[in-house]
Amino acid sequence: MGVPLFGQEHVDRYRETDGENGHDWQGTTVLLLTTTGRNSGVERTTPLIYQRHGDAYLVVASNGGGDPPGWFLNLQDDPSVAVQVKGDHHTARARVATAEEKPELWRIMNATGTPYDEFQANADREIPVVVLELG
Repeated sequence: MGVPLFGQEHVDRYRETDGENGHDWQGTTVLLLTTTGRNSGVERTTPLIYQRHGDAYLVVASNGGGDPPGWFLNLQDDPSVAVQVKGDHHTARARVATAEEKPELWRIMNATGTPYDEFQANADREIPVVVLELG
């Protein structure tokens, strides 16, 4: 299988292979989220662990429990995003899961094997689940 992909290399290989290389990653699944930089106005793409939920995709703005990730700050400024799942390209509107939705969606994301509960325990902020509603 080779060396695990990270960062820009992950994005590049995912794009080049329509997710054939990069969608299935370390026992889970990854999509590419493209946001518009809140300061630069430049499009930025991030590989993120996801789960499907109805007609939407779920991602978690955890950053390992550290500060909110840049992609999350960007979508708060401009919730219009692009999503690539394997070879499928979508436009979407991002929103933070409501307090009512979050417990169920958090359980779904924890099922990926990512230690989100541990990240939350170490965070000094509430880690949001982001719902990417396809448009």
